[in-house]
Amino acid sequence: MVTRANTRPNNRPNNKTPFSWGRWLRALWAFSRPHTIVGTTLSVGALGVMARVLSEAAPEVGSGRASGLLVLIGGMMAALIPSLCANVYIVGLNQLTDIAIDRINKPQLPLASGAFSVAMGRWIVAVLGGLALVLAAVQGPILWGTVALSMAIGTVYSLPPLRLKRFPFWAALCIFGVRGLIVNLGFFAHFRQWLTTGAATWRTIPLEVWALTVFVVVFAFAIAIFKDIPDLEGDRRFQVRTLTVRLGSRFVFQLSLWVLTLGYGLLIGLALLGLLPSVQPGFLVTTHGGLLWLLWWQSRWVNLQEKSQVGRFYQFIWRLFFLEYLLFPLACVVGQ
Repeated sequence: MVTRANTRPNNRPNNKTPFSWGRWLRALWAFSRPHTIVGTTLSVGALGVMARVLSEAAPEVGSGRASGLLVLIGGMMAALIPSLCANVYIVGLNQLTDIAIDRINKPQLPLASGAFSVAMGRWIVAVLGGLALVLAAVQGPILWGTVALSMAIGTVYSLPPLRLKRFPFWAALCIFGVRGLIVNLGFFAHFRQWLTTGAATWRTIPLEVWALTVFVVVFAFAIAIFKDIPDLEGDRRFQVRTLTVRLGSRFVFQLSLWVLTLGYGLLIGLALLGLLPSVQPGFLVTTHGGLLWLLWWQSRWVNLQEKSQVGRFYQFIWRLFFLEYLLFPLACVVGQ
């Protein structure tokens, strides 16, 4: 007796999702934390522009290549690539050490959601971290030092045994140290040397760059303490003693607003006193006064019990941060 083979198709569902480059690239973009990518890109571009404008206004540092726009663009693109690689290394390392917490606070992130495996996350971090150091090294010691120091601080911020993010003071110091001091002074010094025949020193860094640096330090401190408000639930469950866990969301929210007010007030005051000679004071005072008003107006509508509203306001603060890297260089350009 011949048994006829069962030719019916197997209709059992296939639980394994086929690989898709589009899905993988979207996960990589999320893994890169887009708001930090935008911030890094704008900061590199802004400091390149300021290096050119302020170098032309200070011929004692040497004329060299300062007038070459193509040289400036090429230098900015060359510096941006290792900077973005270092950016992904830092935020990726943080996600690798926070998977359990992120499943509560940020379940949409690739490692927390399962879009990336832990092995994939480690591979991306290792490759881009190494690439950042190599690409920065070939462009000179200033850029290499800027990238390497940023990566070192990002490492001790996330990794045990130090894991400085556990401690509010040290966590804030790491964030505003990198975003404020290291990025602004390091990239300006790199571009100053790239564009001119004179080497950058502490004494040749203009007051305008110091003013922007202090503003960004203040702003980054506000971001550092505010970012823990939407993470309250997960941080409390895993006993991460942030300022929000210790002092409450309302206190940290108000503290962040007043810290940002201090930053805007500082720049406005310096401009009104004529202490920023390369900046157009009317432009800076008008734009920053308007942004300060907008900050407080937007804060009136935030319900701290609604995580989505807190998250949107946090992204709004990041947009103000991005905007500074457009407005301040523009004030320097207009002021020439």
